[in-house]
Amino acid sequence: MKYYVISGERSGDLHASNLIKALFRKDPYAEFRGMGGDYSAEAGQNLHVHYKEIALMGFLEVLLGFRKVLKYLSVIKKDIHLYKPDVIILVDYGGFNMKIAKFAKLHQIPVHYYIPPKVWAWNQKRALKIKAYVDQVYCILPFEIRFFEKYGVKAHYVGNPLLDELRAFKPHDFFHQKNELSYQPIIALLPGSRSQELKNMMRIMIELVGNFPNAQFIIAGVRNLNADLYQPAIDAGIKVIFDQTYDLLHHANAAVVTSGTATLETALFRVPQVVVYKTSGLSYAIAKNLIKVPYISLVNLIADKEVVKELIQSDFDKSNLSQELNKILTNTVYRGGILQGYDEIKSRIGDKMASEETASLIYTGKE
Repeated sequence: MKYYVISGERSGDLHASNLIKALFRKDPYAEFRGMGGDYSAEAGQNLHVHYKEIALMGFLEVLLGFRKVLKYLSVIKKDIHLYKPDVIILVDYGGFNMKIAKFAKLHQIPVHYYIPPKVWAWNQKRALKIKAYVDQVYCILPFEIRFFEKYGVKAHYVGNPLLDELRAFKPHDFFHQKNELSYQPIIALLPGSRSQELKNMMRIMIELVGNFPNAQFIIAGVRNLNADLYQPAIDAGIKVIFDQTYDLLHHANAAVVTSGTATLETALFRVPQVVVYKTSGLSYAIAKNLIKVPYISLVNLIADKEVVKELIQSDFDKSNLSQELNKILTNTVYRGGILQGYDEIKSRIGDKMASEETASLIYTGKE
């Protein structure tokens, strides 16, 4: 069968690649084409567009880059016409992918959405568009099923794909030696995987160094960003290690994490964390008026309570961050409460293998 897979950004690309591998195991003669990144290409997808060509973030940034989005929407639509896929698989990347879903519906191409848009967070009636344009939805957060049921959307909870990654992870035996690290306690800094995000978060993270002389701060770097972006941290004496996030979390005593998928990864590694986020003033003002959920981190959303502290916008400063990190490192009762919350989250997520589960549902549904 011919599959057209569309993902954007690093995490979506990773999850798409694992789904592609799972589909290959069920359909050895499958053909994959579409938009994605290096992970998907390595898994066997023929990339027509690399997501780096279109990467945008924030309401203001997306608004200013709208012409670029329109250009690549047109490019992808034309390629779908030429490729004539049996199935279109959308992975995350809601704003872009929902426009493709509408296009596919008009042309009677089955649409499967893996990791659907977070319509439960804001403008919830967008779920009606999912119902209209998408044939099957595969959710990775347990509370999403109840939400979609209210709108009559065909949704399956397939488990969380991060569990697939954790199962495959094997710690490096000589992590400290490999990266020339001391054996002081490690505070992991995860500033994000997008350039604008990195610039917003890293400046304040760097300011922490002098407040914790008995710990070593290490940044989880990603190679899809220009290495020069990390130079301010290096100049401040902070070690940056690339593409070793799981090894870093495996050894970390605490973490400062930009809101996103990484907050859940950190929780699954049982590393007490502070969740942070900062964007442009206009983007934040728009988001604050639109978002209808009480938390921004996946950790707190899944738990449906505050398990970890969230420092957002003006609250994200050196003083608040230092205070919270100090509590994590020195208050055993406080630290234990976070770890207990992580156990509850793990129980709610369950142990399904998301990629295999989704691949089975897509392939069986097509037979």
